[in-house]
Amino acid sequence: MNVFPRKGFLPLAAPIFVILSASAFADGPASHQHATSAVTEEAPFLSENDAAMAKMMNDMAVRPTGDVNRDFVEMMIPHHQGAIDMAQTYLRYGSNEQLKRIAQEIIVDQQQEIAAMRLALGDPLPPSDPAPTQVSPQTPVPSGAGMSMMPAMDPNMKMGN
Repeated sequence: MNVFPRKGFLPLAAPIFVILSASAFADGPASHQHATSAVTEEAPFLSENDAAMAKMMNDMAVRPTGDVNRDFVEMMIPHHQGAIDMAQTYLRYGSNEQLKRIAQEIIVDQQQEIAAMRLALGDPLPPSDPAPTQVSPQTPVPSGAGMSMMPAMDPNMKMGN
């Protein structure tokens, strides 16, 4: 079996690799220092996001029950909860208003899908908590919190006529 699609692949690949390697080293120490400080500032976000991903992957590893429907839901709920946890992490550290709105939508949408999957199996819903769509770094939200169907409302908000 031929691994390369055409005979001319290898002679073309070598110069491309050299060009890409050279461009990777073209940046001087100043740009490396800038990248290092950016990563340092991003460290809390990356750490929380990695923790959310690791929890999601661990929780998705379920022992099969013989019931395809239940097994699917038991794997999908941690997957959806992982999306919620990552969106909450973005809300704590992100600064792009459009991405914050998307993260808020992810939280609400994924909570609704989790509820729909539980209901499809006939499982009871957990107690309702406000959806944590506004999260600050000072008040981390525990994983799994907020299973309501609606986002949290400001109690001081007035309804217009």
